[in-house]
Parts: sequence; C-alpha cells; structure tokens
Amino acid sequence: MRMRKLFSLLLTALTAGLAGALVVIFLAPDMLQPTPPAPRLNTSTGVIGLPRESGPVSYAAAVKRAAPSVVNIFTATITTESQAMRFKDPLLQHLFGRMLPEQTRQRLDTSLGSGVIVTPNGYMLTNHHVVDGADEIKVVLADGQSVNVSLVGSDADSDVALMKIDSDHQLPAIPFGQSGGHEVGDVVLAIGNPFGVGQTVTQGIISATGRSHLGISAFENFIQTDAAINPGNSGGALVNANGELIGINTAIFSQSGGSLGIGFAIPIDLAEGIMQQLITTGHVVRGWLGIQGQNVTQRLAEAFGLRGTEGILVTGVLENGPASKAGIRPGDVITQINEDQPRNSQELMQLIASQPPGSKLTVGGWRGSDAFSLDVISGERPVSEKSDR
Repeated sequence: MRMRKLFSLLLTALTAGLAGALVVIFLAPDMLQPTPPAPRLNTSTGVIGLPRESGPVSYAAAVKRAAPSVVNIFTATITTESQAMRFKDPLLQHLFGRMLPEQTRQRLDTSLGSGVIVTPNGYMLTNHHVVDGADEIKVVLADGQSVNVSLVGSDADSDVALMKIDSDHQLPAIPFGQSGGHEVGDVVLAIGNPFGVGQTVTQGIISATGRSHLGISAFENFIQTDAAINPGNSGGALVNANGELIGINTAIFSQSGGSLGIGFAIPIDLAEGIMQQLITTGHVVRGWLGIQGQNVTQRLAEAFGLRGTEGILVTGVLENGPASKAGIRPGDVITQINEDQPRNSQELMQLIASQPPGSKLTVGGWRGSDAFSLDVISGERPVSEKSDR
C-alpha cells in the first residue's frame, strides 16, 4: 500500500515537471538561452613606464631648487607728448585755437615682468618685450634684495633679452633641463611675478610643443602649457618636476587679459643659443636671402597652375638681395634648402636663419612645371626687416 502511494507521488511530480518545462519552451524560450559572460573591461594597471607611487605628491623640492633663481622686474618708461591748449567753447576754439601754443608733458609708464638667473656671475634671461624701450629697470631678487642690472643685448625676433646683474657675490643660477627632454603630458611649473603680487608658482602640464604661426615673434617654436600664466609672468621660468629650467614664459592666449589655460614659453635650448650670441657679439646674427613667401594652399595651387601644395610660394624678392642675385623669382615654389624640405614658410625662414651669413645654400623647387636648383650665398638678416627671409 505504501509502495503504491510513493509511486503515485513520484508520477505526479514527474508529470508536473514535464508540464512546466513545456510551458517554458513555448511561452518563454529566452529563459533557456545561456547567460552571456560579463564583458572584460580594459582596466588600467596604473603603470606607465614608472609605478604610479613613484610620482611626487608635492613639488616643494622642485620649487625650492628653482625659485631662488627667479627675479621680479619693474620697468619705467618716460614718454613725452605734445598737447595743444584748447578753448572749451567750440566758437572760440575755431577762431583762436591755432593761435594757442602747444604744450609738452611727460607721462610715466610702468610695467611688470620676471627674469631667470642662469649663471652664478649674474647673467639673467627675460623677454625682449619686458625691457624694450625702458628708461629704468629695477630687479628684485627672490630674497627681496634690490640689485642693479645692465642690458647686455636684446633680440626682438625671438623675444629674448639678456641682462647682467651687478654683484660681487655668487648668485643662485637655475639648473638647465636636457635639450628636448620634455614631452607632451609632462608636469611643469611656471614661476614668476603675476600682477605684481610677488613670486608665484602655478602647476600644469605641457599641452603641445613646436607651436608657431602665433604672431608673437618672427621665430616661433613655443612650448604650450596650461600652467596658469598671467601678466607679469613674462620672462619667468618654466621648469620641470625636478626644478630644471626648460623654457622662458613669454605669452598667454587670452581675450580678457587673464589666464585661460593656454600659455607659451620659449624652449631653453633656443634661448640659450640667443644668449651665447648676445654675450659674444651683443646682437644675434642670422642668415638671410631677401625673399618673402607664403604657404601653398589648394586655391593658390589652382590659381598658379602649380603641381601641388608642397613647398612655399615666393611672393617677393628684394632687388639686389642674395636670392635676386642667384636668380630666384617671384612665383617660384621652394621645396628644398640643402637636404631639408621645409613644410611651411615658418620652417623655411628658420632654416635660412640658422645658416651663418656667407653660407652656400642649394635652393630647389619648381618654376612652373620645370624643376630648378640654384646656389645662393646667404647674407646677414637685417634686424628691422622681420618679414623677409
């Protein structure tokens, strides 16, 4: 009897199970699909070259190493203006205005900037625009001491100036970083005197290198950074996380006059080359051909019937200049200087300027559909003619 009841219960359970399975198959087939595996995320290990924990949590050591070399610069310029006396009444002004004598007055303009001590005997780099035309220059060291300085030389084309501090003592010279040893993404610190509030440190990264065509100076090869740079920072130090000088802060991109996270610095290898020439000769000597050019666009290529957009179109040739004597003409397209192939007019100018005056340059390109190659003896670039190559 018990066996019969047990068998009846098992049969009932089996029947119910089969009925449930048939319901699932016909009414909810998706429930029988296998569960998809969890997606495998590309999780960062936190290791890029060096372990994350090796990075500094403070840049105090870098600041202590670099900050004593950064100085504050205060300049004053006296401007003389002519001012004719005027009657307030329009009729009297019309009748007697020309009979009144002119008066002159002097206006004092002041500005702020920064500088960097680069040698123990007092040579100091800053920007040309910081000291240009100044009648008086005052330099205050990081410790608050005011010192006398003299202008060794200044180069408007690169916006670099060199001064010499008058001191009998050894001065704190900033260590130089390796030439080209910085990359996009590297941490940098900007040290200077923004708005005259005193020495200030801001931190950011290198946003780009080799920036040009900004209209800041004739020769542009800037480091771009998002470290806050404001008026008064010009001429100050851009240093790496080790406190080594990698650039001279020069300009900001701003519509309001304040920092928008786009600042530019002159690479220290460029500034150092300018400094050596200023020490040796008092000015910078660059090669020059006496031509003007512009980049070849698709529209220009179609208008002039050029082979393509490669090269630089010569738009002007100075009469009796080095290029004119060698036979280069307006309308020529230059594609090569010696073994180098400039990609734009800025590179062309820098290639020419980098060769000492008297160098023989082989200039190659196209004249219409014909290739040409001419030897040109470079001259010395006139300081006042910034638009000529």
